[in-house]
Amino acid sequence: MMRAATLVALIAAAGYGHVALAQRGATAAQTPRNAAPIDLTGYWVAVVSEDWRHRMATARKGDFESVPLNAEGRRVANEWDLAADNAAGLQCKAFGVGGLMRQPGRLHITWADDDTLQIDFDAGSQTRLLELGSAQPPSGEPTWQGFSRAEWQRPPGSNQGPVRAQIGNNAGPIAPGGGGRGQRGGPPPSSALSEGGALKVVTSRFRAGYLRKNGVPYSETATITEYFHRLPEAPNGDVWLHVLTIVEDPRYLNDAFYTSTHFKREGNGSKWSPTECRTAPPPPAP
Repeated sequence: MMRAATLVALIAAAGYGHVALAQRGATAAQTPRNAAPIDLTGYWVAVVSEDWRHRMATARKGDFESVPLNAEGRRVANEWDLAADNAAGLQCKAFGVGGLMRQPGRLHITWADDDTLQIDFDAGSQTRLLELGSAQPPSGEPTWQGFSRAEWQRPPGSNQGPVRAQIGNNAGPIAPGGGGRGQRGGPPPSSALSEGGALKVVTSRFRAGYLRKNGVPYSETATITEYFHRLPEAPNGDVWLHVLTIVEDPRYLNDAFYTSTHFKREGNGSKWSPTECRTAPPPPAP
């Protein structure tokens, strides 16, 4: 009887141990890192197949094509002075959160911890932290990259099923292009934008900067929302990252400004080469 009782106790203890382990495992699975529906980590290179003159070079002052600037935005952009920016230590105005994704170059995405994705940019040697946990905005002065609150998107009642992200204002998937619907270059848009999973990022507490290198402005009161999607692997093995950025800024814009930017995954960091913030002078007027 005593041996039987001991055996029952041991079995019960073992069972309790399994329950405890399962509970700990369930708790661990709730971290944003373990709950990620898509893997965004790795090295990614920007594929510039649209808006070439605005992204690969510095466009002439006054070139605002596809940006819905209001009268004040046009006034400020027409006063842009690269030499004055450099003299005032504002070389990074084109590398702030509002325009950084459109810079040509590479990203390196890693997990800083279980609640925080870190994105390093070789363009301007900038770093962004995407907070998926309970971190609060820091005190002090705004920064070029601001404070980014992120969340994985799933539909209500999905019960961890296929991820379907709501993109923007229900307009549907946004095609490649500087205005968001350009249909030029990069992998074609498809339902994969809403089926493959998404990370929604809303950024605040940033410094005013430039949407484009030639002084097209956004203010510190703008609303900047991004959706990160990892597209399904292409038949040739390529993996693409798609980033939709929406900038809403009543101070300088008549309407929301959409950009749709593509990056291709690289196998390693052999081409990673961070550089300081630097904007080349625009070409002389004809």
